[in-house]
Order: sequence, then C-alpha cells, then structure tokens
Amino acid sequence: MAAPTSPAAASARASAFRSRTGRLALSAAHPADGRGDNATTYKELGLFSWKRRIEDAVIRVEVTASSALEWEEAQRIKHEEVLQSRNLWDNPAKSHETLSALSDAIRAVDHLKDLLYKAEESKLISQLAGMDVINGELFKQAYEVSLDASEFLDRYQMCKLLKGPYDKEGACIIVTAESESVASELWAEKLFGMYASWARRQGCKGGLVEKIVSTSGHIQFAAMEIESEYMFGTLYGEKGVHRMIYSSVDNSGTDKAVSARVDIIPLFLDSPVNLHLEDDDLEISPSPSGCENRSQRNGATVRIQHMPSGVDAQSSGERSYFANKLKAMSRLKAKLLIVARELRVADAKKVEKQAVEEKCNRETRIYTFGPQESVHDLNTGIQLSDLNSVLEGDIEPFIRGRYFQDRDE
Repeated sequence: MAAPTSPAAASARASAFRSRTGRLALSAAHPADGRGDNATTYKELGLFSWKRRIEDAVIRVEVTASSALEWEEAQRIKHEEVLQSRNLWDNPAKSHETLSALSDAIRAVDHLKDLLYKAEESKLISQLAGMDVINGELFKQAYEVSLDASEFLDRYQMCKLLKGPYDKEGACIIVTAESESVASELWAEKLFGMYASWARRQGCKGGLVEKIVSTSGHIQFAAMEIESEYMFGTLYGEKGVHRMIYSSVDNSGTDKAVSARVDIIPLFLDSPVNLHLEDDDLEISPSPSGCENRSQRNGATVRIQHMPSGVDAQSSGERSYFANKLKAMSRLKAKLLIVARELRVADAKKVEKQAVEEKCNRETRIYTFGPQESVHDLNTGIQLSDLNSVLEGDIEPFIRGRYFQDRDE
C-alpha cells in the first residue's frame, strides 16, 4: 500500500490536477466526516457519500491491483524468457500461444499501472475533503474514476476464472423466436435489445448485426457479433431457452408464456474453425442453383444444417450469397464444437440429434411480468425483482453468479 501523503504534498499535487482539468474550486469549510455547521450542505452535494465510495475503491485497487501487477509482471518475464530460449519456427503453434500470452500480460501490466496511478490521484482528491478546499467537479471526476476502477477489477478477476478452451474468443449472440406468433417475435426482439444494451454498457467492440423479420415486421432471428476478447466465456451461461410469463389480456386470471432461444457461439478472432465436415452430411438452403438471378443471390439468407446432429446455422448479414454461406458454415462448425464439448463427445461429427434436442430445450431464465415482476435464473438460482433493469441490460448479477458457481464447483 502506498505511503501516506503529507497535506502539503497532497495540496500541491491536487492543485496541479485541478489545473489540468480547468475546473474552478468551490470553497467550503467542513470536516471530512460530515460533522459541523456545514454538514447538511456537504451531504446535499453528495460529497460525503462519494468520498466513502472513492476511499473504498482506492483501498481495493491498492490491495488487489498491486498483487495482480506483481503476478502479471512475473508472467511477462516468464514468457519473454521462453521466447528467448526457443526457435519460434520449431513449433509455430506453441510459439503463437506464448506470444499471445505475452501480449496479454503486457496489456494487463499497462492497464494495472494506469489503474494504480488513477487511484492515487483519486486518493489525493479525497484527502482534500479534510482541508480548506473542496472541488465538486474534481470529486465527481474522482468518483467516476473509482467506478471505472471497480468495474475493471471485476472484469479482470472474472476473466482469470475463465479457463475453457474457447473462453477467450469473441462471441456471436443469436436470438431466435421459438414460434411464429407475434408475441414470441416481440419477446425475441426484447431479448436481443437486452444484449445490445449490455454490450454498449461494457464498451464492447461490436461487429456484424443482422436481423430476419417476419411478415408482421417483427424479429424471427437476430445475431450480433462481439469481437472483444473473453466474450464467449463471459456470455456462455446465457444460452438456452428464455421464457416470458405474462397475464392474459382478457382478465381471465390465467398466465401465458412465450419463449425465445439464445445461442452463444465463439467468434474465433485469430484463426478459422478447424473442423472438416462431409458435404453429404450437410443440407444447404437455398442452394446456389436455387437463386435464379444475381439480384436474388446478393444478400440471400443461407441456412446450413448438419443432418446427423440436427444442428443448424444461418447468416444473412453479408452482401453476397457465398459470403453468407461461408459465415453460416463458420457458425455451424463453432456450434458443433461447443455441443460436442457439452456432451463430452470426442468427435464433433458424431453428435447425436436426440442429445442435441434435449440440450437445446433446456431453460435458462424465466421473466415474469405482472404485479409481482421477477427474473429467475435457473442456472444460478438468482432471483431479482427489478425486471426492467434486467431488460435494459443489467445482467451482470447472473454472469457473476455463474462465474463463482463454476469456481466453487
């Protein structure tokens, strides 16, 4: 933990920080704990609450980030020594793995150093609360930095728990209405919006977004590619059937339910999926000959099914038939790899259709609308009452719950 800073040094460094921000200080004269004649004003500004949260975040950064930095530095040195002692061309695959690990360690070291520096600045600003000057804008900035620091540490710690073979990859989120009813399509649209909101909150690097709508104008199928690392491992627990329960509009007292299926498949960022499939095992629709002219071929939705397993994939977001065919094939192979891993089948091409159907029909979450709104995650057992917040993208409690559940197991 950093050594205590003298008031004079704190004041000098904070003054330099204020000059960089170009903000004017707000004069005040009240103690840091909120006692005294100006305690009411202090609390009205929210500075006392902010100060406590800043201090909590700083303590966490000093304890957690410091030890993490030491570990990442050790990993960086180890990977550099391995590369120096090895001819990269002797084993290109192993060398690529080591280079990737070295890059991760260097990036983590840079982020953690920056985090510690920002935490120190926030700490200095917080110390000004006990002096003769309090800058509301500076406090707000320090508070926002503390929130960012906590979120970064949450992500860092969770990523360290992701040990699966594909967890580091990006992710493709696919939402499909379970029936052709308008209610099911509207529910699929709502779910897709939930994941889009979550991705925006995370600042994820977005890729292709595609939607297939029904004749009623609502979503039957929607896919979104997120190219950021560790997205597959982060979102893997979201796959499955998501059921919505709502009250009947005819006031009969009965509840109705509609469902949508969510698939999470890895988006391989560095290399294509290494899986060979026999042409005789595939059904492609429409076939190239089925597109009568060029205008129909451009942008046509392509669906490919692996007939032995029943697993299928489709693509509609590319500009040409053949580009959509390649995308659909890549998604199909990724799906088969994940299904084989889940079913513990050594050869993805030997996955059985019945086992796949049982796996795909497994419920993940139940969303209940009505007087007693709730969201019940069946994987973790977590139940939340703030349904609107979840549908606006606040699914972090479920994601974290799965992390720690897997760790405990």
